[in-house]
Amino acid sequence: MEKRWVIKEPGDPEIVQSLINQLKVNKHIANLLVQRGIHSLEEAQVFFEPKLSDLHDPFLMKDMEVAIARLDIAATKGEKVLVYGDYDVDGTTAIALLYTFLKKQGFQVGFYTPDRYIEGYGISYKGIDYAADNGYTLIIALDCGIKAVDKVKYALNKGIDFIICDHHIPGEELPPAVAILDPKRTDCHYPYDDLSGCGVGFKLVQAYAKKKNIPFKEIEEYLDLVVISIASDIVNITGENRILAYYGLKLINTKPRPGIEAILKYSNVNKNTENNGNTSHTFFTRELTITDLVFLIGPRINASGRIENAKVSVELLICDNIDEAMSIGKCIDNTNTERKSLDSQITSQAINMIKNNELLQKSKSTVLYNPDWHKGVVGIVASRVTETFYRPTIILTNSNGLVCGSARSIKKFDIYDAISSCSEYLEHFGGHKYAAGLSLKYENLETFIKKFEQIAAETIEDEMLVPEIEIDDTLSIYEIDLKFYKKLTSFAPFGPGNMSPIFRSFKVVDNGFAKIVGGNHLRLTLVHPHIRGFPISAIAFNQGHFLEDLKKGKAFDICYHIGLNEWNGKSFLQLNIKDMKPSEENEDELY
Repeated sequence: MEKRWVIKEPGDPEIVQSLINQLKVNKHIANLLVQRGIHSLEEAQVFFEPKLSDLHDPFLMKDMEVAIARLDIAATKGEKVLVYGDYDVDGTTAIALLYTFLKKQGFQVGFYTPDRYIEGYGISYKGIDYAADNGYTLIIALDCGIKAVDKVKYALNKGIDFIICDHHIPGEELPPAVAILDPKRTDCHYPYDDLSGCGVGFKLVQAYAKKKNIPFKEIEEYLDLVVISIASDIVNITGENRILAYYGLKLINTKPRPGIEAILKYSNVNKNTENNGNTSHTFFTRELTITDLVFLIGPRINASGRIENAKVSVELLICDNIDEAMSIGKCIDNTNTERKSLDSQITSQAINMIKNNELLQKSKSTVLYNPDWHKGVVGIVASRVTETFYRPTIILTNSNGLVCGSARSIKKFDIYDAISSCSEYLEHFGGHKYAAGLSLKYENLETFIKKFEQIAAETIEDEMLVPEIEIDDTLSIYEIDLKFYKKLTSFAPFGPGNMSPIFRSFKVVDNGFAKIVGGNHLRLTLVHPHIRGFPISAIAFNQGHFLEDLKKGKAFDICYHIGLNEWNGKSFLQLNIKDMKPSEENEDELY
């Protein structure tokens, strides 16, 4: 698929030069900092050395005082508290966090995860009935509840209060909960509004700890759960999230909880333990990153909620016995294997539906429906189809008498807003700018599809349908060395809002030994056309069609990440090429 290369605006030259002088870094590192809004030595120090002391006061969040007061009443009266969360990674990590913390504080606490197939997303009447039947008088909803107006009213009629911890966009009417913690509330002036659902749950824990003089050190152990939610829910890794992610990753790399260790074991990530006197230090054979959380840990935690019930994932995350964790982890790994099979099968069917339908190929959006598709994987399939055809995509199936499914978007198209504009045809919907869920009656399906496509056609310009690669800076490949790479790693953790830098180089050539590996991928050793002393390894996925041109010595422009490849016990720099194009004759040969 053709891609547009978009070059980011360079940083202000005066500020760049100032950072070069103050930090003693090269111009490319200084430019990356300025592009990320860092303009001074002090801001750079905060960026490179995040501090937990810089987390915001949780009591700045609207309703936090009320929420803590209600928890105090529950503790004093010995009330039973039910921790209720969504069935995805964000919800299950949030349940594990709050359940474990409240249990340690002596609360009578249980947890509940809705069944994706019977109850659907968010607060359910069945969940409230479960609470009532089992004597719970306070429900703490995590990663859901902001639109559950009728259900919270239903709970009140049964003598059950709600504290809602959510991060989704509120509707016009807020539920009649005792407290609603959601930084996206229009009347909430909390300094950072992009927390994950688990992140909001952590702020509740932080507030309770502060109120009860519990040392912050005692709640740091939950940051591994927070970073997994941040990575898996694809929220920005900026501001407060960057601090939480930074320390959460450290925790996973040095002291993983048994459930996470089990997941990594079944993901073939090996662990070592180093004993030093009376202490032992756990570490992995390579440092785990946000990418590992997204592709190794997140999908396995998600799998039980997609195929069976998310309760299994919560049990894994709260487990404190490694043998028990390994047993649960094996079950989840098997479920994940089943999930991958369903994902592959349904994605193939969806792609073929588009390839065999000329109208769908010409549309600005994609909405596909098959009543036999598995509800648990439609979100993944929507992502795969979006990647393949680069259109806003909605994948729908049948569940409990309704058509329901998931939506994924492309850059610059707010799919939540578009779905909201079709709300007259929907029973329920919710989500974010780039991902959403929805349900509707079958008789409204055709009308919904037409209106959604109309909105897409009116909003999406042709160039928006060409995926773009944002390029941070232009380098010559002879400028890339281990010292430069190590400085780049200090920009981590990477993610939305702070993506791993992408660089561009002009007129590079292969040293003559390019080859195809793994199907259609290129393994290269690149050199500057006029400075042959600086070869660098590279991999270019799905670019095998350029092999003959490379062997003929033709020059290419490339855009890429810089990484470190480890093989046979050795480490070497490697470019991960995102895209490549034959060079134009008039391009600047300095690069």
